[in-house]
Amino acid sequence: MSSPDLPSDLTAGLDVERAVPVGGGDTAAAYRLETARGPLFAKTVAGAPEGMMATEVAGLEALREHAPTSLGVPEVVRWSAGGIVLEWIEEGGRRGRATEEELGRGLAQLHRTRGPHYGVLDPDLPGWIGSSRPDMSPAGDWAQFLLERRIRPLLHDALAAGRIDPVAEDLLAELAPRARELAGPAEPPTLVHGDLWAGNRLVDVHGRNWLIDPSSYWGHREIDLAMMLLFGGFGEACFAAYAAQHPPAAGWRERVPWYQLPPLLRHAYRFGGGYGDAAVEAMRRLLD
Repeated sequence: MSSPDLPSDLTAGLDVERAVPVGGGDTAAAYRLETARGPLFAKTVAGAPEGMMATEVAGLEALREHAPTSLGVPEVVRWSAGGIVLEWIEEGGRRGRATEEELGRGLAQLHRTRGPHYGVLDPDLPGWIGSSRPDMSPAGDWAQFLLERRIRPLLHDALAAGRIDPVAEDLLAELAPRARELAGPAEPPTLVHGDLWAGNRLVDVHGRNWLIDPSSYWGHREIDLAMMLLFGGFGEACFAAYAAQHPPAAGWRERVPWYQLPPLLRHAYRFGGGYGDAAVEAMRRLLD
């Protein structure tokens, strides 16, 4: 079997009989690999920048090490600079209260994992978040990290691309002095998924939750909670079960617009559409 999108170093020795294209996101080509030992998942990124796949692998391995057994993270079978092969997750399980509660409990346990600093998991790796590369070098102050390493640079990119109303710069200037308040009570660095929208959570045929496509780093757990609320797809039973195991600091829902600014600004820069307006609206809500 050969494919222009599947480097030989990803498939050699795996006895691949067939590669079937499947959905892989906006930057990757993805395949179900049929092998003599069962299906596998392969993802490739054409012209992947140096360190991008290594950073994803580090995130998967960290999540896999620290997630409870109830919360699956796919095993890395093989990877290279341009792609990755993972165990195949057979989706199709029914989502209901039980799966939502199990996810909430599992995520709460995962978020108890503490790190040595805010930022990249491995200081020897670049700090990729999806297909963007912010400054994720180790830092000791979360509130400033969030403002200066994530929100402000992403706003600059969106403004330079003409994807957001220039009023956003004035709004952030008003909010910046409140960065510490808006970030909430200080917490130790926590292992976060980093891109936890509904599409990066699967439920398999046995009803087990799985986390995929992480952009993991040492951060603040409200990053994951806010992302889960941004596009929907997670039930209130999930958040209730989470709170019962690992209660977020008081007022966390009021801080959600601040924590949603990084993904909104990143989407505004990359896709335009209504994301810029949504980011402006989030900032306005924080000033009300």
